[in-house]
Amino acid sequence: MQLHFYRPLSSAPSTSPPSEPDLTSFHSFSFDPSAPDYTSLLSDELLLNILSKLPISQHVSNSLVCKRWLHLHGRLVYSLKVADWSFVTSGRVFTRFPNLTDLDLVRSCIQMPKSSGIIVTHKTMSVHVDTHFILDGFLEETALLPSNAVDQGLRMIAGKYPNLQRLAATGASEEGLLRIAEECPTLQELELHCCGDLALRGIAGIKNLQVVKLMGFIGVFYNSTISTISDIGLTLLAQGCRRLVKLELCGCEGSYDGIKAIGQCCQMLEELTLSEHRMDGGWLAGLSFCGNLKTLRLRSCKSIDKSPGADEHLGSCLTLEELHLQGCQIRDKQSVKALFLVCENVRDIVLHDCWGLEDDVFSLASICRRVKLLSLEGCSLLTIKGLELVVLSWKELQRLRVMSCNNIKDTEVTPELATLFSVLKELIWRPDSRSLLSSNLAGTGMGRKGDRFFKRSKD
Repeated sequence: MQLHFYRPLSSAPSTSPPSEPDLTSFHSFSFDPSAPDYTSLLSDELLLNILSKLPISQHVSNSLVCKRWLHLHGRLVYSLKVADWSFVTSGRVFTRFPNLTDLDLVRSCIQMPKSSGIIVTHKTMSVHVDTHFILDGFLEETALLPSNAVDQGLRMIAGKYPNLQRLAATGASEEGLLRIAEECPTLQELELHCCGDLALRGIAGIKNLQVVKLMGFIGVFYNSTISTISDIGLTLLAQGCRRLVKLELCGCEGSYDGIKAIGQCCQMLEELTLSEHRMDGGWLAGLSFCGNLKTLRLRSCKSIDKSPGADEHLGSCLTLEELHLQGCQIRDKQSVKALFLVCENVRDIVLHDCWGLEDDVFSLASICRRVKLLSLEGCSLLTIKGLELVVLSWKELQRLRVMSCNNIKDTEVTPELATLFSVLKELIWRPDSRSLLSSNLAGTGMGRKGDRFFKRSKD
């Protein structure tokens, strides 16, 4: 059987310009609403298989053909972000999208007027707000759905989506998470906002959970009066989720004890990310208990460790391969030294947009002797002298990336550094973006000051 969903309107090429389409070809095309629908001869399974082969960009337009195609389109959707909580409580989400495996409820758990033209964005999260949404710069507690309402929605989701693999929610409590643990055995990834310590007891029954993201204190969104994660929550998480592979803590509190508990219990943990952390001093020493940790990421942290303690008590992560710092303040030499001591076996060091990275601070990176990749971007205080001192001490260095570090000048490259560049497997060298821009604009007349550029020539 051959099905023709469309036929050409005209076999001859049009002579009209693109801005004036030839409409005369429509005269020979008849629209007959009584014509048979040949797709009705296909079973749902066969038609669903055909629609699944089409590009994803066409799925929405295909769903508008008829009610049957709309229903079939819903069966092809596996990931969904819900913006309206009533879409869950009314049950419409289960009818419209019966096969979801990835469900994000974060925005729907924030009760804000959708008609507002004001949108507050923090990294990957955006919410509509009005002029009365804040209290001292944060969301008020009344802006979030009550925990019992969130738990009711989670119970409905648990009963309808037993094959759920990823879930993100705000304000869930132990009761709702327990139901998810009972009914969704395939859940592998969980993101929780404003959940509190005791709520983490509910995820102990999720046996296959491998990725967890906990959002506590976040500027302009959540403050510590709504909820927070401390050592209690980290210990409950560690004891209940022993198969964790990836953990992200954003705006969470804690200390050495919480990180130690995670390291001792979650022996499969390979990646740990701390964003805007509020850890007590000494937490770095707890990383030595993470026996399988391969990647450590620090993002937007105002400090690394306020009081790391004596060097001999820090220990080290023997399996750590990658260290990433992005948007962190690293002015404190003691905490930076402690970080490099713990990560002394690291192979890749990535430093992007770090504040306070001067030559003497960067020199502490020479503690790490096995570095093979160094990536620097947006580190404007570092000079060529400080860079050369460290990279020449790394005998195993193979890849170097330096971008937008405006205090590093091409003209200051020494013969020793040039020799190193010649033997590297990868070299990306764009340190001084202003010099690069000036060289590219040379001879074009652009980039000059206005009073000189527009100065009239004298006769």
